[in-house]
Amino acid sequence: MTSTSDAPTRTLTVDGTEVTLLGTAHVSNQSMDDVRRALAGGDYDAVAVELCQPRHQRLIGNDDWSDVDLFRIVRSGRAGMVAAQLALSAYQKRLGDQLGVEPGGEMRVAVEAARERDLPLWLIDREIGITLKRLTRSVPWYQRWTLMTGLLATCLSRSKLEEEEIEHLKEGDVLESTFAEFSQRSPTLYRIMIAERDRYMAGHIFERIRSERPRRLLVVVGAGHLDGLAERLESDPPPATERAELECIPPRGYFIRILPWLVVAIILSGFALGFARGPEFGGRLVMEWVVINGTLTAIGAILARAHPITVVTGFIAAPLTSLNPTIGAGMVTGAVETLMRRPRMSDFDTLRDQLAQPRNWWKNRVTRILLVFVFSTAGSAIATYVGGARIIEQLAS
Repeated sequence: MTSTSDAPTRTLTVDGTEVTLLGTAHVSNQSMDDVRRALAGGDYDAVAVELCQPRHQRLIGNDDWSDVDLFRIVRSGRAGMVAAQLALSAYQKRLGDQLGVEPGGEMRVAVEAARERDLPLWLIDREIGITLKRLTRSVPWYQRWTLMTGLLATCLSRSKLEEEEIEHLKEGDVLESTFAEFSQRSPTLYRIMIAERDRYMAGHIFERIRSERPRRLLVVVGAGHLDGLAERLESDPPPATERAELECIPPRGYFIRILPWLVVAIILSGFALGFARGPEFGGRLVMEWVVINGTLTAIGAILARAHPITVVTGFIAAPLTSLNPTIGAGMVTGAVETLMRRPRMSDFDTLRDQLAQPRNWWKNRVTRILLVFVFSTAGSAIATYVGGARIIEQLAS
């Protein structure tokens, strides 16, 4: 182990290429200086950074949301994942405002320095969306809601970060810090957030070295990845298929796939039993189901400050969508909100600046559509189980 200033570094040889790993703190001006010093003092042929393409685009300010089809995102049910990624961006921007240091600033320095020196830039990290999907698919079903709500709450609710969180960022990154509380208790989270990304980045480096044969390579990564990445690079090259395997999204578990249909079967059976007792009793069960589903979904839309027509649509649609696992109430309310309040160019132009303040999520039409989706989905999910429990209670009485 050697050192550039206080920055941990490690130099090793990979398939004939001298590779220098530079560990950085993601909230440190010193790390930015360390990257500048390393590039100025080393005759490198390429620079690799702990970024994926979407994070790189956001870092250099090229994430053009005006080309995003929000209606398609909502209709496909991906609005929740997009909201989670935006929440991470909000968390990162709020960090910069609080600390006076741009989180990931050392990555920006590496990107700019590589461009100035006309050096190839390697984006070696796994795409953030894939990491989040693998995370939610790999943890037990009962932890998923906790994870996603915890992510949104952490990114949107806190006005000031604790010292412990800031210290954690000096060894990891925004994504790892956000899930720090969970990863301390979950080997699964550690594997996906840290170990898998170490493997992925090492595999990417092996592939690029084989194809481009640089003489010297500088790799800029968070200090928390330094040991794991070095260990992988000093081992035998991974199979050619490993990176593709680490990009695959695990299928939903059997229980998760059948649970919505099981709930629907129970509720429809409850209706059938209710009408078997008499039309009046069955009608009362149906009415309670409609009121509970429609009301909680509408409340979710109201909390997101949806258009009145969106709220009414959510009330009408929720009792039906809750009986059809292929269509969610949030997909309906999000689509209607998109049609009623189409985002303006100013919403896209100000999106980056408004992310840091949670209250601005309700002012910007882009983020408000995502909130309508998330809150309506949550309301409908709660209503389904509350309504189902109420049906069972009525039948048992």
